[in-house]
Amino acid sequence: MASGTQNLETFVREALLRGESRDSIRGALLQAGWTAEQANNALGTYADVSYSIPVPRPRAQLSAREAFLYLVLFTTLYLSCYHLGSLLFDLINRAYPDAADEHYRGWAAESMRWSIAYLVIAFPVFLFMASYVGRDVARHPAKRLSPVRRWLTYLTLFVAAAALIGDLTTLVYSVLAGELTIRVILKVIVVLVIAGAVFGYYLSDLRKEEGE
Repeated sequence: MASGTQNLETFVREALLRGESRDSIRGALLQAGWTAEQANNALGTYADVSYSIPVPRPRAQLSAREAFLYLVLFTTLYLSCYHLGSLLFDLINRAYPDAADEHYRGWAAESMRWSIAYLVIAFPVFLFMASYVGRDVARHPAKRLSPVRRWLTYLTLFVAAAALIGDLTTLVYSVLAGELTIRVILKVIVVLVIAGAVFGYYLSDLRKEEGE
């Protein structure tokens, strides 16, 4: 695979040296069986500037600092989403209590305290890290290609997609079982909004990145 990628970059460099346009190079690669993403990545190796020879772009490199920043960013995102959902679930349960659950109020109060505590700490940290990383990427666009960032972004998309699938499955099951109550509907909406917002944001971010 590494050899194939190296050959692809060499081909793109030689084509650019001969004065071929980027569109014609992309078309040739697609006809040869390379995917659009592979062709765009290979062309993206060289900057679109006027010079006598192709000018390479700076490449993203994996560093311990970068891994730390993105791990904190995505961990606080997961904690914030989970505990926001948990808090809203508890509020829904308080508004529409289950008469069969006699011990609910005791453990629900503790659950709400934990959720609020996590949100008070984790969410501001997430906002700060998102702002800090965003400014860093704006100053150094090559960092958008960070392997850690891409892996954690795709992992987040997977988790959000799994939550959406589970949420809609719960809705269908409740309909089939004749157990579709206002409490179930509100909980489905909570998961749909939180997971949908995360999925939509990071999917659009990836599309913007791949389009650059």
